[in-house]
Amino acid sequence: MPPTSFGGTRSLLSVSRGRIQKALSGFYYVEAEGGLITCRARGKFRQEGRSPLVGDWVEIREAGPGEGIIWDIEPRHSAFDRPAVANVDQLVVVASAAIPVTDPFLIDRVSAIAALKDCGVVICVNKCDLEPGEELADIYRQTGFPVVHTSAETGAGIAELTRLLYGKLSAFTGNSGVGKSSLLNAIQPAFSLQVGEVSERLGRGRHTTRHVELYRLDCGAEVIDTPGFSSFDARELDLELKEHLAESFVEFRPYLDTCRFVGCSHTRERGCAVLCAVKAGQISASRHRSYLRLYDELKDLRAWSAPHK
Repeated sequence: MPPTSFGGTRSLLSVSRGRIQKALSGFYYVEAEGGLITCRARGKFRQEGRSPLVGDWVEIREAGPGEGIIWDIEPRHSAFDRPAVANVDQLVVVASAAIPVTDPFLIDRVSAIAALKDCGVVICVNKCDLEPGEELADIYRQTGFPVVHTSAETGAGIAELTRLLYGKLSAFTGNSGVGKSSLLNAIQPAFSLQVGEVSERLGRGRHTTRHVELYRLDCGAEVIDTPGFSSFDARELDLELKEHLAESFVEFRPYLDTCRFVGCSHTRERGCAVLCAVKAGQISASRHRSYLRLYDELKDLRAWSAPHK
C-alpha cells in the first residue's frame, strides 16, 4: 500500500543515496543502503520541468520507516523519454526471425536513437531454436554491433548474453512477443516475469510489460525491462535525429567526409562515398534502405517551437 505520511508534518530524517528501481502511479521505489524506500518527488522538479526516471541516482530524505522524498537527482549520462529511463549504458534490442518476425527498420530506428544518446547497442536474435536468423544477424555484424543468437527455450546463447550484460545497465526492448521477459527469466529464473503467448494468426504477442522496472542480476549486471517498440517513441528527438541522421548510422561515419559534394544527403548523389560503400557491400543495403526511409520521414520536419509574432 502507498505510504500515508507524505502529506503529514513528520520531520525529515536521514539523508541517503539510492537508485530508482521502479516508477508507478506517482511513487518512486528507490534502492538505498537501508533497503527499498517508497518515495514521492519534490514539487520543484515539476516546476523545473524535470521528472525522476528509472535508473536515476538520487538523494533521498527519509520521512519514516520505508518512506522518503526524492530531494535531488544526480547528473545523468543518458536519458530517454519513452521509455522513461536514465543512465542506460546499452540497449539490448531483442529481435526474432520466427513469429513474430522483426522488421529491421524497427531495429535501425532504435539504434539510431541510441547513437544520438551515445548509448551502446547489442542485437539479440532470439528464438534461434525455431529460426536461426542468420540473414538478420549478418546485417548487424557488419555494423560492428555485438550480435548474439539466443533461445529462451533451450538456453542457447544465454551465457554469452549474460557476459555482454556484466557491469552495465542495459535496457531490453523489442517488438512484442520476441521474448524479452522470457530471456530475463532464462538469465535469472527467480524473476518469474509474466510471459505472453504469441498469436500465430496475428504474428504478434500480447504486451506483458506494463511499466519500466530495473532489476539487479546475480551476475553483476542491471537490466531494465521495458514495453515493446510501440512505447519506444522518440518524437521529441526527431529534429535532432534529422540533424544527425547520417552519423547515427555508425557504419556510415568513416565515409561521411569523403563524399564529392559538401552537404551530401547520401540518398542519390553522384560521388557519394556512402552509396559507393553500399554498392561495394561494405555497408548493408538493408541498413541504407532504413536510412532512406528515415530520411524521407524526417526531411520535411520543421521546428514549430518559436513563438508566433
